[in-house]
Amino acid sequence: MSEYQYYEFLALDEPLGEREQRELRAISSRATISSTRFANFHTFGDLKPDPARLVERYFDAHIYLANSGTRALTYRFPKRLLDLEIARKYCRGGAAVARAKGAHVIVDFCSQSEPSDWTEDEEGPGHAASLLPVRALIASGDDRALYLAWLLSASSGDLTVDAEEPPCPPGLRALSAPLQAMVDFLRIDQDIVDAAAVGSAVERDAGRSEIDRWVGSLPEADRNDLLVSFLERSDPHLHAEAIRRVVEQ
Repeated sequence: MSEYQYYEFLALDEPLGEREQRELRAISSRATISSTRFANFHTFGDLKPDPARLVERYFDAHIYLANSGTRALTYRFPKRLLDLEIARKYCRGGAAVARAKGAHVIVDFCSQSEPSDWTEDEEGPGHAASLLPVRALIASGDDRALYLAWLLSASSGDLTVDAEEPPCPPGLRALSAPLQAMVDFLRIDQDIVDAAAVGSAVERDAGRSEIDRWVGSLPEADRNDLLVSFLERSDPHLHAEAIRRVVEQ
């Protein structure tokens, strides 16, 4: 079986400028490169430089898979949207790692499996559409993806026997399509997910009354700033941050 590795990087918060695209083109002459995406597959050798460095410098999401059995998923967040200490409650090494770099917190998820289950249908293009919404869920305070990553570490044997289990978030019994896509992509054992879900409370959405209460608690100047920012669409994370604040109130 010939080697196959697929790399896809996405710029979600800010588009890549011409200078950044030229820098990326210097890395690969045959990659697909645009203001929002860098994608390439290799049939011999690895991508240079280290994908982690590319995420730190340019991108907000990274998807990798290979017919050797490895699959990886990375998300980058502004620090105001994901506290490093919270991320590290769930991402404790091995299959799930949380780290800080500059103004960002980065979470890396990795799954290893035997290559015997590889099929051509699993090749790289097409996964991004179902996996990118997971980043928005984490940014809005939904910890289910982080907990699923902890389950991946636990089932992979990366944790010590006495490792403390992090809080089980609500809503694990009814996973959204993006979260189920994450389970499938990283090959997290569905039986383990179902067993963990038994102890998960029903998900609590931010209802109208809670939103009204939170908005009403804001000083008038803050409410005006919030409305102007929504209308200007100047902050791609404003909605996620607002929902996080409503849920946490």
